[in-house]
Amino acid sequence: MTTVNNIISEVETVIKGKRKVIEKVFTAILAEGHILLEDVPGIGKTTLALAFSKVLGLNFSRIQFTPDVTASDVVGFTYYDKEQDRFQYRQGAVMSNFVLGDEINRTSSRTQSALLEVMEEGAVTVDGVRYEVPKPFTVMATQNPIDHIGTQKLPQAQLDRFMMKLTIGYPDYQSQMELLRDRQTAQPLDHIRPIVNASQLIEMQQVVKNTIISEEILDYVTKLSMETRTIQEVAQGISPRGALSICRAAKAHAYIQNRNYVIPEDVMAVFLDTTHHRIVLSPTALTSAETILRDVLKNTPSPDVLVQ
Repeated sequence: MTTVNNIISEVETVIKGKRKVIEKVFTAILAEGHILLEDVPGIGKTTLALAFSKVLGLNFSRIQFTPDVTASDVVGFTYYDKEQDRFQYRQGAVMSNFVLGDEINRTSSRTQSALLEVMEEGAVTVDGVRYEVPKPFTVMATQNPIDHIGTQKLPQAQLDRFMMKLTIGYPDYQSQMELLRDRQTAQPLDHIRPIVNASQLIEMQQVVKNTIISEEILDYVTKLSMETRTIQEVAQGISPRGALSICRAAKAHAYIQNRNYVIPEDVMAVFLDTTHHRIVLSPTALTSAETILRDVLKNTPSPDVLVQ
């Protein structure tokens, strides 16, 4: 898959030493999912979004969420045009192929809901009129896990709209040295080149959608998700929407691995990133969601699927 490798490698010229994270983001994009990046400031969240939009040839918009950002800033609004003698729709920031919602937890719950509704519906409704968002459509939202002053935590039902919740993490020594060298005289984002365009990405997403997933794999995903609903320390397990996200992400992972069918290892590769933000622990839980999910993955037998 030369194209896939070229896309990932081109993004990696800007985000040094984070190939695994880049692959995960691309997995979500191919699966037509949305990404929540939770990390400290200065790690490269915005740069990652910009890099992907350029490499994939997508229109890009950014919403810097603050308490005064309103739902109409996101979805748009209608206004009366005197010259035309009629009401017109003015697009909001969400009308783009790739939308970056910076610090989504710094705005009001109403504004958060406006964005998250578009993510689910793929369209906005303003004054009773429905407007489709451009295709392809990806939302990458960010939030800072450290600074909680002036923030509004995303409700669990809204977190469930994100296919994956990821962190980038600090670079290692060599990667940071490369980053510092590269930015002394130039901005690498200015030199990044598009590998595909929007139409080609849609074709790739369609191939992913048609990737074969057997009954055995569906049974495996069902057992994994149902197991999380039986654990005493878990108040809310993986929902059916979460199980669907696992399947879609596993298909995209198989595609990146140059296969047109899903194997258990694809499910294992995406399981934690697609589920750890979806489960709610009980107040008496003495362990983390990630530990519980790792145990579920370890203790649920995987099926024997013949390599085709």
